[in-house]
Amino acid sequence: MLIGELAARTGTSPRLLRHYEATGLLTPHRRANGYRDYPEADVPRVHRIRTLLAAGLPTRVVASLLPCTTDTDTGPALAPCPGVPETLRRRLTELDEKARRLEAERTELRRLLTALA
Repeated sequence: MLIGELAARTGTSPRLLRHYEATGLLTPHRRANGYRDYPEADVPRVHRIRTLLAAGLPTRVVASLLPCTTDTDTGPALAPCPGVPETLRRRLTELDEKARRLEAERTELRRLLTALA
């Protein structure tokens, strides 16, 4: 299928699909005219990519986790694979630290605003 059809079927812009290709998450074949040709299997693959990205994982981590993804009735999920729990825990720790820093910044901004009043 062409990029426009994949975009329509996955709710993903062609620009993002090209980005996924540039980062190695998708590898479409090229037709004789140079157009990208995506296999049917890329429809659920794009959904899995978007789910992992929505979880705050960077594309390099998404690339390493894609082979461990499966499709369930409720959507994409991770299957047990070596290293997956550690990778997810590490990212969760990073996000927790970031949330703590943001909360400290919010507290300081509130203090400054209160001092202005």
